[in-house]
Amino acid sequence: MSIFNQHSAEILILLFFIITYIFSVTEKLADWKGTVAYYTHHFKGTFLEKMMPFLLINILFFEAITFILLVIGIYFLAFENSLIAAKIGLELSALTLLIFLIGQRIAKDYPGAMNITVYFILNCIGIYLLT
Repeated sequence: MSIFNQHSAEILILLFFIITYIFSVTEKLADWKGTVAYYTHHFKGTFLEKMMPFLLINILFFEAITFILLVIGIYFLAFENSLIAAKIGLELSALTLLIFLIGQRIAKDYPGAMNITVYFILNCIGIYLLT
């Protein structure tokens, strides 16, 4: 039980991102047509508009792999006291968030980009704690 006390902040950060990514993936898959329509409209007038189904498949891939790595990471952190899988999961999460940030900037959705910053800061804190 001491491992949970020793790594409680890291575990909570991992849980936060696990919840974030599983909901993101399931929401996109549950309403695929609505998701494509929403993001096509969001990126209307940009070079990304016509590539939206392809880009969303790529985003889903990144989110799903990130989710899997975070789940594996939380297991190894909690039960094996190994940091590497959790750190790799959070590093991939940071890259995924940077992809989202680029998209929001291309769409000129500055409030959306600012919201991603909050996630990114927490993500970087998690990486720092795992170093």
